[in-house]
Amino acid sequence: MSRIGNRPIEIPSGVTVDIKDQTVTVKGPKGELTRELSPVIELKIEDNIITFARPNDEKENRSIHGTTRSLVHNMIEGVSAGFKKELELVGVGYRAQKQGNKLVLNVGLSHPVEFEPADGINVEVPSNTQVVVEGYDKEKVGELAANIRAVRPPEPYKGKGIRYVGEYVRRKEGKTGK
Repeated sequence: MSRIGNRPIEIPSGVTVDIKDQTVTVKGPKGELTRELSPVIELKIEDNIITFARPNDEKENRSIHGTTRSLVHNMIEGVSAGFKKELELVGVGYRAQKQGNKLVLNVGLSHPVEFEPADGINVEVPSNTQVVVEGYDKEKVGELAANIRAVRPPEPYKGKGIRYVGEYVRRKEGKTGK
């Protein structure tokens, strides 16, 4: 029994959901998302509530049940409220700046690293050590934030690097620490 898959989704006002042959299109104030879902899971819309049903309790059907519900829920939440990831740069001389639409990072490498965000993704730099990635597609927001973090992940000895705001970096003792 999938606890997540059995939970219905309530469609907020201002959001429309269309289902055609397992293709779900969600339109809202922030944008429009389309996704092809598994043909095994049956979707029903009744009175602005979406329910998900699986045909039987085979392992593959159980595993895709909750995943399908989560994908549709993230689409609805994205076009209505949007998603946001915040990163911070920790280290002497580490800074970020925005040049036009590009994000330029100087993080101790021999060259600056540039990122061009995809359509629907907005990158802001409130200060030279903070980066905010916003958008309506959770997958793209998370991917861009992870790629930015992968340029210089936080290291455990001095804690320098790019990390998510609120991320805990476990520190290690150096050679002389006994």
